[in-house]
Amino acid sequence: MSANTVKIAPNQYLTFKLGAEMFALDVAQVREILDFTTITKVPRAPAFMRGVINVRGSVVPVVDLALKFDMAQAEKTLETRIVVVEVVHEGQVTVIGAVADAVRNVIEIDPARIEATPRIGAARNSDFIKGIGKQQDAFIIILDVDRIFSADELAEVQPTANRSREDQGQRAA
Repeated sequence: MSANTVKIAPNQYLTFKLGAEMFALDVAQVREILDFTTITKVPRAPAFMRGVINVRGSVVPVVDLALKFDMAQAEKTLETRIVVVEVVHEGQVTVIGAVADAVRNVIEIDPARIEATPRIGAARNSDFIKGIGKQQDAFIIILDVDRIFSADELAEVQPTANRSREDQGQRAA
């Protein structure tokens, strides 16, 4: 194992495309994959927030990871999906939908085939990238979903859903 290899426990990853790039998320944090649906825009939301959707009675904010990562926003196609994930920040779970140009499949990447993120352009925060996986001749950017958004960003995209969860907790009590 080289000095640049990142030690990551063997996990399965959901792979998806943003533009021409392939990304992956730990399947343990993926709740479900939805067909693209109508998204209700939220006034004064961050640029990367597309709006909110209804998932079985819960308000779920939907973000565009391509915009968050300073990539071009893709046009909606028949392959466009919303990947619903659980983000854990400071012990609090936030459910967020992320637009993906296309969802591919679930794969297992041998930890020996995952390399550390190159520190090129250190001015850009890349802590949300766990590593770069190699699958045949392609690279897969493995994301740490818990580190993509700052606490402030989570507060901006999630206030309605957090309030409805708190209300549900009060009603259950």
